[in-house]
Amino acid sequence: MEGLQRLSVEEFKSTRKLPIIVILENVRSMNNVGSVFRTADGFLIEKIFLCGYTPKPPHRDIQKTALGATETVSWEYAENVLPVIEQVQKDGYTVYAVEQVTNSKMLHQISPEWNKIAVVFGNEVDGVSEAAIAKCAGAIEIPQYGTKHSLNISVAAGIVLWKLFEQQLVLTSPKEKPLPAGRPD
Repeated sequence: MEGLQRLSVEEFKSTRKLPIIVILENVRSMNNVGSVFRTADGFLIEKIFLCGYTPKPPHRDIQKTALGATETVSWEYAENVLPVIEQVQKDGYTVYAVEQVTNSKMLHQISPEWNKIAVVFGNEVDGVSEAAIAKCAGAIEIPQYGTKHSLNISVAAGIVLWKLFEQQLVLTSPKEKPLPAGRPD
């Protein structure tokens, strides 16, 4: 790990995070939850909210894919997603559902017009609830051109969070970038 110049847990916790929040609504697979934690760690995501029946750490099936990211990424559990969306909006975040709905914006067409963003990912079968979508500023869709109409939530989270990570680095001045000293931009 030294050769890869990875952060220690203490360094990670003290590093400035990107103003990106992930909200998981009724995600049932512990492996998917663990994968989202691991992706959030990799992209210095500010926080994850686990809502509804989304499983929460500690659990060995989450840890199997998170590989310790539940110890680095800040997270919180809430029974209902709607108050979480309302709270992050009050905190200045623009909230988008990641869902295929009428008038959704294609991921490659969104512009980094926001500074603070939260994204809601939903259940593996049913997606983001109608009630949650109604509270959001809009929806982001990942374009797909094959025969399947959806991606696994952990894959979708990786794609969306990479795009937001990339855009946040463009928006952030070199002095404010959350990358530790000595890391390549």
